[in-house]
Amino acid sequence: MADVAARAGVSHQTVSRVLNSPALVRPATRDRVRRAIADLGYRRNLSARALATNRSQLIGVVTPGVTLFGPSHATTAIQHAARAAGYASVTAAIEDATASPHEVLEFFLDLRVDGIVVVAPTVATAEAAHGLAVSLPVVVISADQPAPGPLHLVTIDHRQGARDATAHLVGLGHRHVAHVAGPADWFEARARVEGWRSQLRDAGLRVPDVVEGGWDAGQGYAAGQRLLAQADVPTAVFAANDHLALGLLRAFDDAGLRVPDDVAVVGYDDVPGSAFYGPPLTTVRQPFDEVGTQAIDTLVAVLAGATPAPSSSRPELVVRASSGPHVPR
Repeated sequence: MADVAARAGVSHQTVSRVLNSPALVRPATRDRVRRAIADLGYRRNLSARALATNRSQLIGVVTPGVTLFGPSHATTAIQHAARAAGYASVTAAIEDATASPHEVLEFFLDLRVDGIVVVAPTVATAEAAHGLAVSLPVVVISADQPAPGPLHLVTIDHRQGARDATAHLVGLGHRHVAHVAGPADWFEARARVEGWRSQLRDAGLRVPDVVEGGWDAGQGYAAGQRLLAQADVPTAVFAANDHLALGLLRAFDDAGLRVPDDVAVVGYDDVPGSAFYGPPLTTVRQPFDEVGTQAIDTLVAVLAGATPAPSSSRPELVVRASSGPHVPR
């Protein structure tokens, strides 16, 4: 840093400001320092910086140990947001056979992480987050949980996403809208059930029994077969994710039903390729980038001594060809 200061003709403190608080430095001086950094190939020694500031600029990220679309994309969004904020991140899975909450906490403490972001779609990961919060600031990304004690909450409003999907189908004239649900121990699956039910009730429509599903296309196909076996086949189905919807599309096609003429289908997630299903899938897109940024902003605020309020993001309904007006049979 002294070499950079000499090259740029500024003080050591000015170089430090350019690296840590660039907005405090005049643009011309800032540019001169950055040119000197580039010319000299200067890289900060993060270990030395951690000793001097008692901050590692390292964030721990806890995932549920699954490769499903939602958790994996939330994790990627956190990593991108952390890097943009000047932090590195290290990830640990909490539910696999080799990692308990205690082991993960010890791992993060050994690395001297400044704080932790937990992707907590399930009951097990949410419970584990409480154990991590005894020693470090913890931000939890989950679905519409109540204020979770020492944890700082960032949510996606899956109830509203499900309400929007259901309202779309009701607005198309459908009066029998079924729901194929995700696993019962996932908070977002529960929230989507609640949103579907509340929207049907608000519309004055009958709320049928939930159809058990899961998260994969095979479970969606099996759920579609069960719906087809009913005496009163629904005219529209809201699926808890796009893979379930894909299975439904196949089941209906095998039975000779046309989507959306005979039955409309709406999914959730907007997974890559959903626009190329047959027909292109109406779905609900999750704001992963926004949530990742909110999680990192919340953690940085906590590290600065603030008490940020819980934040929530609304998903976006994406209308495509798989949902159409109700046609009387």
